[in-house]
Amino acid sequence: MSSSRRSRWLLLSAYQADSHAYWAAWLPRAFPAIDWRVLTLPGRHFKWRIRGNPLSWLGEIEAASRDIDGIIATSMVDLATLRGLCPALARVPNIYYFHENQFAYPVGPQQTPSVEPQLVQLYGALAADQIVFNSRWNAQSFLTGVDELLQRMPDAVPGGLRARLEPRIQVLPVPVEPVISPEASPRDPRLIVWNHRWEYDKAPAFFAAAMHRLAEQGVMFRLALLGARPATPPAPLTELAEQFPSRIVANGRVDRATYEALLAQSGIAVSTALHEFQGIGMLEAVSAGAIPLVPDALVYPEQFAATYRYPPGDIEAFIERIATWLVNPPASPAIDRWLVPSVKPQWAALINRFS
Repeated sequence: MSSSRRSRWLLLSAYQADSHAYWAAWLPRAFPAIDWRVLTLPGRHFKWRIRGNPLSWLGEIEAASRDIDGIIATSMVDLATLRGLCPALARVPNIYYFHENQFAYPVGPQQTPSVEPQLVQLYGALAADQIVFNSRWNAQSFLTGVDELLQRMPDAVPGGLRARLEPRIQVLPVPVEPVISPEASPRDPRLIVWNHRWEYDKAPAFFAAAMHRLAEQGVMFRLALLGARPATPPAPLTELAEQFPSRIVANGRVDRATYEALLAQSGIAVSTALHEFQGIGMLEAVSAGAIPLVPDALVYPEQFAATYRYPPGDIEAFIERIATWLVNPPASPAIDRWLVPSVKPQWAALINRFS
């Protein structure tokens, strides 16, 4: 690269939802000295998106890829196919970033299991120069999933795929911007915040059942029901809104300032997730001073001590912990290694290595 021009990078995000959009907006903002060329696709129509992104970008990718020095693509991108369709990409160093992996993503009640998304990510990883995961759990579950997939195949299965992949793997989180609690925002130790998507993979029915049980026991609490929800609200959310209107201080997606103020006021932030590869919402809440209560599974053992974890699916343990904390809360844990000041230098080192 000539020293007379800025480094040029192509950023590809084929499913711009939640953490994907958060990360794709952060990178150009954090490294403005790079000339970023960004291609994204909306976070909807999952099956078409993960398989069809090379077609969707066919008219743009050649122009965007001219005279570039590096590529960062999310694992929703069919990197192997893109490199085949656009030979110029095959000669450019690339980083393949896993926000999630399809081997460990739970199948929804209306979904049919398919190996297609898994193969897209496997081929992408094999085609990548550097494979980056946002957590150890993400990396480990991907490698385990690859092993299990190959064991199910009938014949002509290659050996040594894990040995090909492991040397190129690095763990590097999405950097979380810490939420600074304003002095004028007093904390409400009885305010419980849910700031996740209201979908099957976050187990909202478990959360709603626990809140009903707490109310039946006469426990005093309030709720901030945040996070994205589908056009037709799920039954657990509707039931909470109908049965506890006086306890709910917020219900819906709110602007960023209001969101941060609610996190700063909250006493407890909960997760009942069936999958979580990093959990930006929970990390944001804890950065604002809320106490996390999370399953003892998935990414959470990397983030929080056993004090803050409950046995997955154990509603009795979940209820008992909240009831205790509403009266006698522990200190909120430190999560510095997941925040921008700690993670940004690691991203800078990775990008510089490929520039």
